[in-house]
Amino acid sequence: MENQKLECNAAIQIAKTPTELFEAIVNPAGMTNYFIADSTGRMEAGAELIWHFPEMEADVTIKVAKAIPDRLVTFYWGDAGKEMLVEINLEPFKDATVVKVSEKEMDLNEDGIKWMKGNTEGWANFLACMKAYLEYGINLRKGAFEFRFQ
Repeated sequence: MENQKLECNAAIQIAKTPTELFEAIVNPAGMTNYFIADSTGRMEAGAELIWHFPEMEADVTIKVAKAIPDRLVTFYWGDAGKEMLVEINLEPFKDATVVKVSEKEMDLNEDGIKWMKGNTEGWANFLACMKAYLEYGINLRKGAFEFRFQ
């Protein structure tokens, strides 16, 4: 049997234009309202950024591969030599946009299953938080992870 690969996938419809969503993703001033605490810069092709996640007490290096306005953002993150590719696609749908996130890839084994479970949960949370903030002005992450520091 060939070594099978796992990938995380999540999607949601948000009542905003692809232009509004693209800007909310690439601009750290937008992302700090629903995903990260801060960033060292804007997501542009070739940029290497540091994102700070207070709920994990971690800084994460992001290497932006593509930033195609209103359509696609791709980046790599993770441990050196084991970076994962994340793709965020924006697809117009009626009066909204479908945001699709995929993260690739891990081997089908115990570590891979644990990774897929955790990161699929994380991307679903990312999308729900993005929707809540962009459609209703609610920051769902604020105070959501304080229990991790007890």
